[in-house]
Amino acid sequence: MTDLLQEYSPHQDDLYSAVLADVLDTLGHRHNALPPSVRPLNPEWRVFGRAMTLQAIAVDEEPEHPYLIEMQCVDALQPGDVLLASTNADVGSALWGELLSTASRARGAVGAIMDGLTRDSVKILEMNFPVFAAGYSPLDSKGRLNVISYAEPIRFGNCVAEQGDLVFGDRDGVVVIPQRLAKEALTKALEKAQGENLVREELAAGRSVQEVFEKYGIL
Repeated sequence: MTDLLQEYSPHQDDLYSAVLADVLDTLGHRHNALPPSVRPLNPEWRVFGRAMTLQAIAVDEEPEHPYLIEMQCVDALQPGDVLLASTNADVGSALWGELLSTASRARGAVGAIMDGLTRDSVKILEMNFPVFAAGYSPLDSKGRLNVISYAEPIRFGNCVAEQGDLVFGDRDGVVVIPQRLAKEALTKALEKAQGENLVREELAAGRSVQEVFEKYGIL
C-alpha cells in the first residue's frame, strides 16, 4: 500500500472526492462516503493517505487509564497515515486537539478525520495540519469519550473503514477506498477526471448537455 500511495500521491491534485465516489459507485460500493457533517476546518484542505482506524465511545465516568489507547494509536502512526476516528457521531466533547495533531505530524501522518468534534481549532489552522471533524467543542474527552480500540474496522453509518484503506477528503467530503479496490479505483478516477476536463470544455463552448453526455457518458 505504501508503494500505491507513492504512485498516486503526485496525482492527488487531479483527484477530488466526487469523482472517487462516482468510481466506487460503478464498482458496487455505494456507501463509501463519511457523513456530510464531517468537514475540513479549512475548506481548502485536502487529505490523501492510508487509514489508521480508531474507535471511541461515549462514557459517563473517567476510565482508569484515560487517553491510553488513543496515545498508543497516535504513537503507532506511520508516514502517509490518516488517523480515521469514529465516535459514533458523539458531540458531547472534543476527541481531538492541537497536541495530538502535533504528535501525529511528527510521525509523518498527513491528517486526521473524525465524525466527532475537535478543539484548539485556531492552533490547528495555524499549523496547517488537515483535520476534518463534525464541529468544535472546548470540552475535553476525559470522562466523556474513551478510545476502546485502534487498527480495527470502524463504521460511519453505512460506511465501513478498515485499517489500511485509502482515504481522500476535500471540501465536499471524505471517501474511503477499500484496499482491494484502491489500484482500480484510483486509475479509473484519474481517467474520469481527465474525461471531465474534456466535457467541461465542450459545455463551456455551448454544446448541448445531452449531446456531450451521449459522447462521453460523463455528467
